[in-house]
Amino acid sequence: MTLFYKTNTWSSQPQPSKDRIALWKHIAKKENWRIVQLLNGYYQTEYQDLKDEDLWHDVTRRETLEGAEIAIDQTVKHYSNKVEFINGPKVVKTFK
Repeated sequence: MTLFYKTNTWSSQPQPSKDRIALWKHIAKKENWRIVQLLNGYYQTEYQDLKDEDLWHDVTRRETLEGAEIAIDQTVKHYSNKVEFINGPKVVKTFK
């Protein structure tokens, strides 16, 4: 079997816009998040708007405060990874 690879190129789906990348970087910071308790007792996770500090966007609802914080931590990790891979795949191991 023969494998052919392009070297030093990154060509895949269209790259995200600068606005989208800025949003990902914003969401990837935990200090831009909050948890509010709703009237029904559930907890809602929200992130602060990138341009309007008084505007918050709801994301998830959880039964417990701990569950809401775990959801934020997982979302922060997800978007941190997206930001890390903006410039293409990273080398994790090389062979000699």
